[in-house]
Amino acid sequence: MSNPKKKKEILNQPLEFELAILGGRVIDPESRFDRIADIFVHDGLIKEISSRKTTTRIGAKEVIDAKGKIVVPGLIDMHAHLREPGREDEETIYTGSCSAVAGGFTSVCCMPNTEPPIDNQEAVKFVYVKAKEAKCKIVCVGAVTKGEKGEELTEILDLVQAGVVAISDDGKPVSSSQVMRNALEYCKMFNLPIISHCEDLNLSSGGVMHEGFVSTSLGMNGIPSIAEEVMVARDLKLAEFTGGRVHIAHVSTQGSVDLIREAKKRGIKVTCETTPHHFTLTDESVKTFDTNAKVNPPLRTRKDVEAIKKGLKDGTIDSIATDHAPHSVEEKEVEFDFAPFGMVGLETAFGLVVTELVNKKILTWPQAIAKLTINPSRILNLKGGRIKRDFPADLTIIDPKASWIVNPSQFKSKSKNSPFGGKKLRGRVCYTIVDGKIVFP
Repeated sequence: MSNPKKKKEILNQPLEFELAILGGRVIDPESRFDRIADIFVHDGLIKEISSRKTTTRIGAKEVIDAKGKIVVPGLIDMHAHLREPGREDEETIYTGSCSAVAGGFTSVCCMPNTEPPIDNQEAVKFVYVKAKEAKCKIVCVGAVTKGEKGEELTEILDLVQAGVVAISDDGKPVSSSQVMRNALEYCKMFNLPIISHCEDLNLSSGGVMHEGFVSTSLGMNGIPSIAEEVMVARDLKLAEFTGGRVHIAHVSTQGSVDLIREAKKRGIKVTCETTPHHFTLTDESVKTFDTNAKVNPPLRTRKDVEAIKKGLKDGTIDSIATDHAPHSVEEKEVEFDFAPFGMVGLETAFGLVVTELVNKKILTWPQAIAKLTINPSRILNLKGGRIKRDFPADLTIIDPKASWIVNPSQFKSKSKNSPFGGKKLRGRVCYTIVDGKIVFP
C-alpha cells in the first residue's frame, strides 16, 4: 500500500494536510493492509498511508490520536429506510444521516418504499437534492415496478441515468416470476443488481412472527421459513436462467443460506445480506410482546441464527445491512398483531457486530469490516469501502474495547423502536469522517 518514492517526495515538500490520523490500527480488507499506521488527508482525499514515523516531518491542521483505536474504511449500509418522501414524522434523509454517522456509516443506501415510492427519475432527483444536506453520502435504490405494485416495470434506464445503484421493491416481493425475469434481463445491460425481498405472500399472509413452537404457544399467526425459501429458490433459478444479478435481502433462515451457498458453487450471480438482529435475536424475544421485535422477515429460531453465523463465517453471506426501519412510538405502542414490522438499526449495528461476531470469534476484524465496507461497495459498484491513496477520505475510527449500554432515547434517529435497549455492547464509534471532514461526534 505504501510507496517509498512517493513518501520521500511528500517528506521533501512543505505540504500541510487538513487531517492526520496517527497511530491507529489501520484495517483495509481489500488490500489486506492491517498494521499500525498514520493516515493523512488533503482536499477530502487520502493522500498518504504511512507505517513509518513521518509525523514529525508532516504538518496537519487537525490531528486525531488513534492509539489503541482501529481505523477502517467508512461503513456502508446497503439497506436502510429513510422514509422521505411521505413519512417525515418517522425519519428524514437528514435525521437518518445523523443516525448513520453516529453508528459509523459514511454511506447509506435508501430503499424506495416511500410514500410515494421512488419509481421515477424525478423521485430519484428529489432524494439526491435532499441528500446534499445529509451528514453522510446517500445513494438511492429505485423501485423494480411502478408503484411497487409488482405489475409493470419502471423505466429502469431513466432510473439508472438519475443515479440509482440498484433496484428493489423491498417491503414487497416481486410476486410475478415473469416480471422478475424481465427485470433481471433488462438490468443485465447496466450491470445493475436487483435487491430481492423474498417472501411468498400466500404463505406469509396474516403472519406476525416466525411460525414454530413459540408462535403456537403464544397463539399467534406465524410466517413459515418456507415463505422466504421458496422465493429465494425461484430468484436463484431466474438469475441462473437470465444471467442477471440478484442480491437477496435480509436472509433469515437456514434453508435460504443453504440455497445461496449451493447457488454460488454453481456460479450463479447471487450476493446476499443479513442483519444484526437476525444473527443476534430469536423468536423467543417475542414472548414479552415487545413490538420492537416485530420485523419482516421475522426473528427465527436458534438453529437459523447459528446457520446465519456459519454463512457469515464461510462467506456465503456477503454483507451485513441494518434494514433500518423507523416507526413512531404511537405506531408501535399497539397490540402486537397491529404493529408495523421493523426496527431501527443504524446506531446499534456496529456494536452488535463486534459483540456477537468478532468477540465470539465468528469473524476476524478484517472479515467483519469487509462485510460492512468493501463487499457492499463491490455489490453496488461504489467507490467507497477502501483505504487507498487518492480515494475519498471516508473513514470510521472505533474503540474496540469500549463498552456501552444501548439507550434508544439518545438515538439521533427520529424513531426509537429498538429491542436492544439496555443491552451492553462492546465496540464504540469514536469518529466518523466523510470526505475528510469529521461529521461525528
